[in-house]
Amino acid sequence: MRQDIRVGAAFPDYELPDHTNVPRRLSILQGEDPMVLVLCRGFFCPKDKQQLQELVPFAARCAVGYTRLVTITTDTLLQVNELRQGIGADWPFLHDEQRIVQKDLGIQEYTDPDNDPMIPHTLVLEPGLRIHRIYSGYFYWGRPTPHELHLDLRAVSEKVRPDWRIDTNEMRELWRRGEKSSFFPYGRPMRDVFVRAANALDQFR
Repeated sequence: MRQDIRVGAAFPDYELPDHTNVPRRLSILQGEDPMVLVLCRGFFCPKDKQQLQELVPFAARCAVGYTRLVTITTDTLLQVNELRQGIGADWPFLHDEQRIVQKDLGIQEYTDPDNDPMIPHTLVLEPGLRIHRIYSGYFYWGRPTPHELHLDLRAVSEKVRPDWRIDTNEMRELWRRGEKSSFFPYGRPMRDVFVRAANALDQFR
């Protein structure tokens, strides 16, 4: 991983085709929420499949926790759909056949010249694609468990949600005065919240 990709820095705002071959930009997929970004080898890797299968039930937690989940692989359109459908995932999968992310981040897995994948990484991102934590998953045990992601997302949410604690006098006073922009959904229409929870990508804005 290149040296400027570190905790506290902004992750690059890549634009890649999704599992329907529509270009998607990471910042649009994230919106104003925390995000878990999973960089995978691809459909051929049993470690990837194991990790992604564990994320399927975790995705339901992300929906109610107002958190985005995105996977990027170096697969073809067919392969990325076989992988996504095979594990029963409902979140967006981006495919990067040109190895744009692999080359830009310096994470080519040079020990596998036949498949030429990325070295797997999982990143927990604060709003603005700000890096909170990076997990290197070359070996399976380097990948985060759902429990570890839960703890990371708790820390991120406590940091970025002004209404994490609504039992304070200050928050009660803001509510009494009708100043509700500090309370979820922070001035956004609830329709936008439900659109994101449903992963209705074409309605993201």
